[in-house]
Amino acid sequence: PSSAGGDSDQSRVYFVHSYHAKEAKAANGAGSDWALAETQYGDSRFVSAIHNGSQVFATQFHPEKSGKTGLKVLENFLSGKALKANDASAAASRSVQAEGETLAKRVIACLDVRSNDNGDLVVTKGDQYDVREKTDSNEVRNLGRPVDLATQYYHWGADEVTFLNITGFRDFPLSDLPMLEVLKKTSEKVFVPLTVGGGIREFTDSQGTSYTSLDVASEYFKGGADKISIGSDAVYIAEDYLRNNKQKHGTTSIEQISERYGKQAVVVSIDPRRVYVADPSDVPLKTIHTSIPGPNGERYCWWECTVKGGREGRPIGAYEVAIAVEDLGAGEILLNSIDRDGTGSGFDLELVELISGSVNIPVIASSGAGSTRHFVDVFEGTRASAALAAGIFHRKEINISEVKDDMKANRIPARIE
Repeated sequence: PSSAGGDSDQSRVYFVHSYHAKEAKAANGAGSDWALAETQYGDSRFVSAIHNGSQVFATQFHPEKSGKTGLKVLENFLSGKALKANDASAAASRSVQAEGETLAKRVIACLDVRSNDNGDLVVTKGDQYDVREKTDSNEVRNLGRPVDLATQYYHWGADEVTFLNITGFRDFPLSDLPMLEVLKKTSEKVFVPLTVGGGIREFTDSQGTSYTSLDVASEYFKGGADKISIGSDAVYIAEDYLRNNKQKHGTTSIEQISERYGKQAVVVSIDPRRVYVADPSDVPLKTIHTSIPGPNGERYCWWECTVKGGREGRPIGAYEVAIAVEDLGAGEILLNSIDRDGTGSGFDLELVELISGSVNIPVIASSGAGSTRHFVDVFEGTRASAALAAGIFHRKEINISEVKDDMKANRIPARIE
């Protein structure tokens, strides 16, 4: 969108909505004072920004969520550096020429946030979901302050930041004022999309007052979140959906939030573990022929969904949950792997390809990243739209800019500022 005041014809910006404006020829030369910026997405070419000198400037994308490029667009407009009205014809020739370009593959920094034993909110990281140190103190692993780390990752080039609230406020999430404050402070410093998960479900507080999942999500959105992530509740919803012959009632957290805020605002986080079987007929769930044999030489497996932070398995697979939540209105899937979590051995490519190849919504690969090459592998070997990591960034083993350099070297589209 350089024609609307950015600096590079190759700049990437953040779009949310699926609707768009089409350019129409004005009658009798009317409208010639307007400059347009256009964007190519697949076979569609649409107007992504319009302005009329210094009086009106409107964008289809979100400058405030488009990193340094978006901030530069706003700065140019506010300082009067945007195109003048009589530059419309020149603007048309400089409109974004993105023929053949695809969406950038996103690199997401994840921060697991919880209260430590002193009651302070800290960023932690588990090994296969265990967040306590293997020492006599058994303290919650403390890797830094949420706002400070989120800001650092933004400056490193993170495309999005995800907060997963795993603290003890899950029973009464609207009482979780520290997490809401973290969101507010982060949104003042971080200009890429923010996702928050943890406790987004209906509940009744200690006073007997009932709240819907929409009430909880609304507070997070007001606090600065762009998306919310639903975990355990989504598994229960999928089970009920399948048990009732795929009937929708419009009352689930997924349906209510996507109806009010749009599908793009609803992420479903799935926490599965690999289960081996000797034969696909052993389970009534989706299995694959795996290249990683089981402990007894089994050549087939499925992925059992878990709830309550991986502590409880459910009789439903990741594949079945993914298909169900897409139909119910989820706009994205955050796909974890208990088996790979904290191992640094790479993403579970078989799991990621199974899910990303079975749904029509973006899938975020998570768990197992240990090097920049692992990001390249997941983007080259699956249809994942994004890849997420935590520990390797917290421990400064690799920088997000290094991940993107490796992606660029392998011709994987990325947002590089």
